[in-house]
Amino acid sequence: MSQLTDEIERRRTFAIISHPDAGKTTLTEKLLLYGGAIHIAGAVKSNKIKKTATSDWMEIEKQRGISVATSVMGFNYGDYKINILDTPGHQDFAEDTYRTLTAVDSVIIVVDVAKGVEQQTRKLMEVCRMRNTPVIIFVNKLDREGRDPFEILDELESELKINVRPLSWPINIGAKFKGVYNIYENTLDLFTPNKQKVTERVEISDINDERIDETVGPEDAAKLREDIELIEGVYPTFDERSYLEGKTAPVFFGSALNTFGVKELLDCFVKIAPSPRPTHAVERDINPEEEAFTGFVFKIHANMDPNHRSCIAFVKVCSGEFVRNAPYRHVRSGKVMKFAAPTAFMAQKKSIVDEAYPGDIVGIPDTGNFKIGDTITSGEELHFKGLPSFSPEMFKYIENTDPMKAKQLDKGVQQLMDEGVAQLFVNQFNGRKIIGTVGQLQFEVIQYRLLHEYGAQCRWEPLSLYKACWIESDDAQALEAFKKRKHQFMATDREGRDVFLADSAYVLQMAQTDFPKINFHFASEF
Repeated sequence: MSQLTDEIERRRTFAIISHPDAGKTTLTEKLLLYGGAIHIAGAVKSNKIKKTATSDWMEIEKQRGISVATSVMGFNYGDYKINILDTPGHQDFAEDTYRTLTAVDSVIIVVDVAKGVEQQTRKLMEVCRMRNTPVIIFVNKLDREGRDPFEILDELESELKINVRPLSWPINIGAKFKGVYNIYENTLDLFTPNKQKVTERVEISDINDERIDETVGPEDAAKLREDIELIEGVYPTFDERSYLEGKTAPVFFGSALNTFGVKELLDCFVKIAPSPRPTHAVERDINPEEEAFTGFVFKIHANMDPNHRSCIAFVKVCSGEFVRNAPYRHVRSGKVMKFAAPTAFMAQKKSIVDEAYPGDIVGIPDTGNFKIGDTITSGEELHFKGLPSFSPEMFKYIENTDPMKAKQLDKGVQQLMDEGVAQLFVNQFNGRKIIGTVGQLQFEVIQYRLLHEYGAQCRWEPLSLYKACWIESDDAQALEAFKKRKHQFMATDREGRDVFLADSAYVLQMAQTDFPKINFHFASEF
């Protein structure tokens, strides 16, 4: 086996997704704890430990206690190299999450046992289904009062439209929670509430072992055996292939905050989760084992280090080996570039890497060369697909409050737009700048970051629009006529493409009826 194949086999690149507050960042922390990547979990809610969660490092995230940007963390666990992408759960940042899902091979979904499946989780599951991404579900917060585990399983099936198969099972829940029976490995794990340390495991031969009665009591032992019998009767045996095809989701139960049930999840995950898979490009499918290097930019982040005003482009390695200082081709510009300081991440801590393999995420310092979706190769002309920008739902005019700082504002807006936080349109009628976002929170984040990272102050002016849609047509005359008629509502995006700003659903419908030769697009990739 070649070294390349060897490295690919041990890679596991996945994203953790969930609704806000289901415990995603906490689970990420505990996985890092097992990988020896951090030694004390930043218990986010306790005041004694002032370290906030490792993966939430932007100032605004610490203030609000939510994850805003996708963090990338790599660590070794046994023979495996694991790359976790922790995504923002807040729906105002859904776009960042959708893009992240194009860079991973599998997904872990975190569900709160009391709340069950929430709106945001459903949407993300749809994206996974579009790409047949394999999914594992972790039902969290079993140390709190919640719903019956069987009820949760039914809800997962009906809401996420996927078959489920429990691989571990809780003994009671909430105040009476005693532990988890691991169906996958046939062991019993007892629960002791402790945020820093790992729980004890009882060695048993099978579900009828008397040691179960001794440790959890005869009543709970009887209920556990009944439950397991029911599970074996109702759910088909776990089939790895069906999981890899994205048809069945294994389910684990635990409490991430108390580091309980996390190791079972991790041990099973590294065994069954897929190593990097082929990537689809417009020209052909790219196999990870190919010798030649290919990769694409799925995210750009400004100011990872507040002392240096630099951006970092996150590149997912798709095939071959990425080597520091080797000449690579930036397909969109046709330029050949060398990267002297590519980095690997452990949340905000970066270390320079000499090589990276398929499945790895490399950070490349960016001085404005990259855009989301760019392809970098050893020379071949390739274009990766599947990184759309969606039509925004909220719009505001952005105005400069300090005329002396116009340059700083411009630079800040450009860099934040490169990051894909929001979209910028310029009104062709009056030249005013319009920012479009998916949610209200993004306006606050932009204003905050412009002030704190670029020293620029802006204010928002209300603008009532229904939708921005990209327009194009094969008929130049029809396009001209449309732009003349709607000249007050025409804008351009940063690529210089025509965008129609419809101020109501009715206006948009009428425009589509009156101008049949014009194509209206609601995503920027067409």
